[in-house]
Amino acid sequence: MKALIFPGQGSQFPGMGSDIYNSSPQAKELFEQANEILGFRITDIMFNGSEEELKQTRVTQPSIFLDSVIRAIIAGDDLKAEMVAGHSLGEFSALVTNGCLSYEDGLRLVAKRAMAMQKACDLQPSTMAAVLALDDEIVERVCTEIDGIVVPANYNCPGQLVISGTVEAVTKACEAMKAAGAKRAMLLNVAGAFHSPLMAPAQHELEDAIHQTNFNTPNIPIYQNITALPSTDPEVIKQNLINQLTGAVRWTQTVRNMVSSGATEFIEVGPGKVLQGLVKKIESSVSAGSYAFVI
Repeated sequence: MKALIFPGQGSQFPGMGSDIYNSSPQAKELFEQANEILGFRITDIMFNGSEEELKQTRVTQPSIFLDSVIRAIIAGDDLKAEMVAGHSLGEFSALVTNGCLSYEDGLRLVAKRAMAMQKACDLQPSTMAAVLALDDEIVERVCTEIDGIVVPANYNCPGQLVISGTVEAVTKACEAMKAAGAKRAMLLNVAGAFHSPLMAPAQHELEDAIHQTNFNTPNIPIYQNITALPSTDPEVIKQNLINQLTGAVRWTQTVRNMVSSGATEFIEVGPGKVLQGLVKKIESSVSAGSYAFVI
């Protein structure tokens, strides 16, 4: 069985999407439509902007969404699959691909999410850190022992868990993780504490937008970050998307559950190769690669 997976923030790179814009009239039309919806020419930044320009949350999230979704749309039946999942932001790409959201509504929600998250980041100094080579249970325990807000945020693969919270609490947690045996515990260069309680203001904004958006019954299940379980119920999908902003991305558990349901081939659709690498670390028996767009 085939599973499509869609990347999240961090997979962007200068020039992304230009290959399909220049070679596919359908892709060009979709990109130009996105420029109109967003109210600025995001394609100029994607194709010709610097890494720093692409790192702005209001640019990064829509850029990755567009690169992923437009590739999936122009691929059509070449990407027929039995299930989908996305890492954080990637859930929105997955939901357009499985028919739950329209392209236009998906883009509007991603743009709203990006701006809301940026505002939440600006309210309080916060950060994230990667903890390597430490059992998830130990990372979870250490977080509970630290004064202040610090929580597990991304269960990326065995031995790689990202924590999130206030700068002070995350810094203290890093020292405690090293003392507990972590190979490394290092602060990440991110805008704020994604997937933590500090994203509550953004969650309220996104919740309103989600409830005003039409969600269809998808044609194949999505395995969602917050539960790692499959769903085809639009109301459940909505609530999981809302909860995802302040809850953890359970990618390790998601991939394992997809494999248990019969997935043997994982295809990453969008920029970068981060997710396929994580899949191989989680379950080495399956195949994982990128969708190759042929001009």
